[in-house]
Amino acid sequence: MVMRWLRRPTPGEWALLGILVFIVPAVASDFWLVQVFARAMILGLIALGLAFLAGFAGIVSLAQMTIAGVAAYTVAIFSTTDPGLQATLPPEITVILALSLAVAVASFVGWLAVRTTGIYTIMITLAIAVTFSIFARQNYVVMGGFTGFTGVAAPAFAGVPLRLPLPFYFLCLIVTVAGYWTIRHLRRTPFGLSLQGIRDGARRMAALGYNVHAHRILAYALAGLLAGAGGILMVWFNTRIDPSTVSVMPVINILIIAIIGGLGHPIGAFIEALIFVLLDIFAADLIPGARERFNLLVGVIFLLIVAFSRDGVVGIWKSYIRSMRTREPGA
Repeated sequence: MVMRWLRRPTPGEWALLGILVFIVPAVASDFWLVQVFARAMILGLIALGLAFLAGFAGIVSLAQMTIAGVAAYTVAIFSTTDPGLQATLPPEITVILALSLAVAVASFVGWLAVRTTGIYTIMITLAIAVTFSIFARQNYVVMGGFTGFTGVAAPAFAGVPLRLPLPFYFLCLIVTVAGYWTIRHLRRTPFGLSLQGIRDGARRMAALGYNVHAHRILAYALAGLLAGAGGILMVWFNTRIDPSTVSVMPVINILIIAIIGGLGHPIGAFIEALIFVLLDIFAADLIPGARERFNLLVGVIFLLIVAFSRDGVVGIWKSYIRSMRTREPGA
């Protein structure tokens, strides 16, 4: 069973995994390992949940970064050394608690949102995201208020300090591969096929006896698990968490990453996350004024890709491959 599952990845995916495991750590500096690749994997993991919801279940949720923030704040509250009401717990317990809370909150968001469709679902999840950001900003007793929490470093595991660049890169890679292959495999399972059926015709699936609300809530919970894992890695990456991390702009950034990457394509979230990180870091050096107009630059790219491909960068790549094959002699 395991071997049959492992044979599912394509040769290209195995080649990409080999590059990330063997070549990137050998040639990349600590800056590229952490600030570029690890950060891209974290953003891609959070966006992967949204791509899964939108691509497989037909749901657009703006609460993914909020759920990541719930997990990040949980880790910060139970591991920071800042004075206050925080109680230190073992890292393993903290991670399990953070993931559990993320799934619980995501399920609650799903329970609220499944009663609506379209623009109303977007507005409800946006309202939840804004409310959580304001609550985190105004609550000093538990959430740390405007300053949040600092000094939240990744713990050591089996004697290996995960805060170091190489171990942290491999930690992000392991979580990313697990999340990617889970979503990739899920679309061929009965649950994944049911979700796609609900996306294409919810009333028809309900008439066939499927519990549409339960399927959608479970999809929210799975997306919340991905966001929670991304949130834990995010707080360890930044070594801090504050309300700006879960404000409206990061929420929109996750939406942009998921859409430009290509909804329904798990790999698209990570490709666009890498492009987003590269633009954020290097655009100021290549394009005059890009630092001050970074959001404008991302917005223009977003409009261009949406205008020419509804399937994001993955759709553009597939269209290019198809056009090349039609040009081959005898095609």
